[in-house]
Amino acid sequence: MCGIWALFGSDECLSAQCTSAMKIAHRGPDAFRFENINGFTNCCFGFHRLAIVDQLYGMQPIRVKKFPYLWLVYNGEIYNHHTLKNQFEFTDYQTKVDGEILLHLYERFGIQKMASLLDGVFAFILLDTANRKVFLGRDTYGVRPMFKLLTDDGFLAVCSEAKGLTDITHSMSSPPKITPFLPGHFEVFDLKPTGKVESVQMDRFHCCTQEPNHAAYDTVERLSSGFVPETVKSNIRSLFENAVRKRLMAHRRIGCLLSGGLDSSLVAATLVKLAKEEKLKYPIQTFAIGAEDSPDILAARKVASYIGSEHHEVNFTPEEGLKAVEEVIFHLETYDITTIRASVGMYLVSKYIREKTDSVVIFSGEGADELTQGYIYFHKAPTPKAAAEDSVRLMKELYLFDVLRADRTTAAHGLELRVPFLDHRFTAYYLSLPEEMRQPKDGVEKHLLRDSFKGLNLIPDEILWRRKEAFSDGMTSVKKSWYNSLQDQMESEVNDFQLEKAPKTFPFLPPRTKEAYFYRQVFEKQFPGQAEWLSHYWMPRWINATDPSARTLSIYKPDKDQ
Repeated sequence: MCGIWALFGSDECLSAQCTSAMKIAHRGPDAFRFENINGFTNCCFGFHRLAIVDQLYGMQPIRVKKFPYLWLVYNGEIYNHHTLKNQFEFTDYQTKVDGEILLHLYERFGIQKMASLLDGVFAFILLDTANRKVFLGRDTYGVRPMFKLLTDDGFLAVCSEAKGLTDITHSMSSPPKITPFLPGHFEVFDLKPTGKVESVQMDRFHCCTQEPNHAAYDTVERLSSGFVPETVKSNIRSLFENAVRKRLMAHRRIGCLLSGGLDSSLVAATLVKLAKEEKLKYPIQTFAIGAEDSPDILAARKVASYIGSEHHEVNFTPEEGLKAVEEVIFHLETYDITTIRASVGMYLVSKYIREKTDSVVIFSGEGADELTQGYIYFHKAPTPKAAAEDSVRLMKELYLFDVLRADRTTAAHGLELRVPFLDHRFTAYYLSLPEEMRQPKDGVEKHLLRDSFKGLNLIPDEILWRRKEAFSDGMTSVKKSWYNSLQDQMESEVNDFQLEKAPKTFPFLPPRTKEAYFYRQVFEKQFPGQAEWLSHYWMPRWINATDPSARTLSIYKPDKDQ
């Protein structure tokens, strides 16, 4: 986890512009650097470092003697960097940094093949001064964030978070748009002698339904073909375990968020198992947050005891949660209702991890619900095809919702997130399975995933078959959900007249509830005029839903022991 920032063709003095880069200092608490580019006095890079791999030579921009004309800043981890280095017999390696592989791949194969061969999560800015090109790229699901600002006269500014671009000075009469860089894409710019740029190519290098190009060099041997249930389940287990194993790459302590739901429990149990096999020198720490009687706290305690992790519980009170809402919206840069609700708990547990422990690399279960049709509304899908299509839609929108939440709440406290359910090979394989196989079965969502781990004693049976709880719901008791506490508070914050006038006050995506109105008000105060950063609210499909919480749906049935 790092913060990257760059300007190309600034009309303003760079020392004045550089203050904007300090707005993302939380992403890299270990070191920071600003660096001008030889021959381009109005271009520069900014970098905030969280040291995870190669603590000695990992500072950025990365430059190596073999390619003195290449400059690279990136945020992410390339899990197959050793494999690619050996496969293509790259010599003259200068560092142990995983990102150095980008320079060697680019020099040999060009930008498109380089990006498609990377197995990992990343956002990069690559400058080639010999060929006067600037390249931007972002991983398939946008696990690592990146935003850009491009003026009509060719001034380009790029940053890990949008807040690092809002105060950039430019010569345009109207403010240029700040937009999220599309996941799975790369963009090519011509760099002019003036330092300004012109976009000449924007292409997709990977889509979630395609087998990734790097699969040809993967450590998992060829999977058995065909859709016989036992074969499929064996492949799912093999790819998932591989996804967790490759993510053990770290020189800092590894921990895991554990809500006690299916997804985080599978991640935590597999992580503890592999950590023992790899002989890590410390026990894996797991972290749960919730009220004392919450379903999540009780379930997580059960799982932690079962798998033998060093377990930490963070007590959550609605009062503490309400106090954190404005801070959370600042870090998230969104006013989406369910994203904010779920982020508060994750933000507070991340704060605890940073302040009270030495775990820095944090595993989590994000992406599983989108991939395996885990949301309760999937029970109402009209056809298997409709369910499969909606699953892919959710995967493509992860960067706006769950992945955004997971990145910002952990990065706010200088932690690095790892999400094995979003492994390229694992997701491509799961999405290639017949539509009927992937849908809820016998009234149970994620049936195929659960069934794949049945009988292995990896996690307790009651957790393997525990039904879906939204993270923001499971933190509090069924008697009074977190969203009820939020809505009660907003009754006093927003009046009926304000809500009535919402379509005029906020013509773009007008809020329909007092809770949504309050979030929008806070967002507009922090990021005025940037409402288009969110394209739509996250809401369940195929159900007449007015609220994103699973507990408000007619098909929600709490587990009896809650």
